[in-house]
Amino acid sequence: MNGIHDMGGMHGLGTIVRDPAEPLFSADWERRTFGLFFAVFAGGYMNVDEFRHAIERMDPVHYLEGSYYEHWVHSIETMLVEKNVLSRDEIERRIAQLRENNACQS
Repeated sequence: MNGIHDMGGMHGLGTIVRDPAEPLFSADWERRTFGLFFAVFAGGYMNVDEFRHAIERMDPVHYLEGSYYEHWVHSIETMLVEKNVLSRDEIERRIAQLRENNACQS
């Protein structure tokens, strides 16, 4: 299988250059996403194969525009909706709340 998410394994794209001084998380939401992954996994809502498959099903443009942890958020949301733990409406309402709270704090 050769999808857009497999670009790292394609020939001719060069090596991945990583700065050893780069922090593990560039923002607090990434740290929380990392923890959320383990909570969802430990809660039995997904396994590693399901997690990866949800990322592989991302729209290619969304995949290319999104960051590493945005892929994780997409996968976690997808799995929780597909397993009927949360609805898409619940997620959208919470996102709107968070945006409103951030706008009020600015």
